[in-house]
Amino acid sequence: MDGRIGEKGLRAVQTLGFCFFLLLLAGCGSSVPVGTPQPMSAPGRLDRPDGSMAAALPLYVIHTGDQLAVKFYYNPELDEEVTVRPDGRITLPLAHEIMAAGLTTTELVDVLTARYAPHIRNPEITVIVKSFEAQKVFVDGQVATPGMVRLTGPMTILQSIASAGGLKDSARDTEILVIRRNALKKPFVIRVNLARAMSGLDMSQDIRLQPYDIVYVPKSFIANVNTWVDLYLRRNVPINIGMYYDLNNNY
Repeated sequence: MDGRIGEKGLRAVQTLGFCFFLLLLAGCGSSVPVGTPQPMSAPGRLDRPDGSMAAALPLYVIHTGDQLAVKFYYNPELDEEVTVRPDGRITLPLAHEIMAAGLTTTELVDVLTARYAPHIRNPEITVIVKSFEAQKVFVDGQVATPGMVRLTGPMTILQSIASAGGLKDSARDTEILVIRRNALKKPFVIRVNLARAMSGLDMSQDIRLQPYDIVYVPKSFIANVNTWVDLYLRRNVPINIGMYYDLNNNY
């Protein structure tokens, strides 16, 4: 009788212990954030596009050649349409010379409000960019025709590379670099796995470009090693031993 009670008690203890173990696992699991861990990056850098892309989408900055409409809500007689000169400045009545290039429209409104405050009461000013003259990106590295690509509308990385003649065989399509200036006018880098976009696995990697972005396509590791072999072995060893090693083909 005592043995049977002891056996039941042992089973009860084992059951309680197992339940306690499950509770511990549940408690540990709840402390782990759901989702893919994001890599840490240096200040001013973005290792991969995040969900919001807020850091990668700064406000538009005025460039030389842009046409601006300056509107005065209470003083329409002061309305002007001006083009940003090559020196980055515009000329307006009463305000005279103003540096506009490098500012957002909001920053330019603040400058104009301060300039016009001594001349008119409660200046309410709006700046509208009517035409964008200097919209371009630059594609460099392992593409067929590196150089400038004009932005005639929304453009993604894949579209810019296609405009530059496509990727070379030596391109590292798993780590395309996009160099961009953020809202603080400091450059940072977005690393993009374009191979996943080209295979259709992750189209979010094919991000939309901003004016003056630099798309850099680095060499693959295989291509770099073959370049080293070519420079330091094939060209510097005067004796032809009848064979050489290539990472793409064995001879």
